[in-house]
Amino acid sequence: MKHVGLTGGVASGKSAVAAKFAELGAVVIDADALARDVVAPGTPGLAAIKDSFGAGILLPDGSLDRKALGAIVFSDEPQRLKLNAIVHPLVRQAAKELREQAPAEALVVEDIPLLVESGQAEDFDAVIVVQAPHEERIRRMVEDRGWSVEDARSRMAAQATDEQRAAVAEYVLENYGTLEDLQGRVADLYQQLTKAAGE
Repeated sequence: MKHVGLTGGVASGKSAVAAKFAELGAVVIDADALARDVVAPGTPGLAAIKDSFGAGILLPDGSLDRKALGAIVFSDEPQRLKLNAIVHPLVRQAAKELREQAPAEALVVEDIPLLVESGQAEDFDAVIVVQAPHEERIRRMVEDRGWSVEDARSRMAAQATDEQRAAVAEYVLENYGTLEDLQGRVADLYQQLTKAAGE
């Protein structure tokens, strides 16, 4: 099994890269999806968040109010670290269980937005970083996600820099062109990684 970590800043195109890897046959483990699962209603994760941040972070149906929680943690680093200390161990355990179910010869790609920030680079055979120009990322967040420019900049500031991500990367995929360009580079990298796994 070849076990790689995939990361990149918000709106860098990382999700498109993960989708292409999955299409090509990789086992993709999505840390964001797991992070939602481990704080679903009735989970110990949601109970721990409510205990730490108060009932104000719950919606009337008892689920997590992500917007309310985001307003607390993205502008306050100690609060963000407190949240990460709850969620990250639960996500890592869930990812471990999925990894153990993967076929022995699989290329396993863990899509982890905060891979660098959470110090996980050493856990992988290789790290892939997706990068895109800052202004393009802000444009995507504003136009595609409906965020304000201030929200976009705040989210970017809460993450590692391009330089910090590149420092731990074996592979950097630059998403400066079309989606087709990016997918072509992912296909090339998939071949390279699966060939290496088979040697």
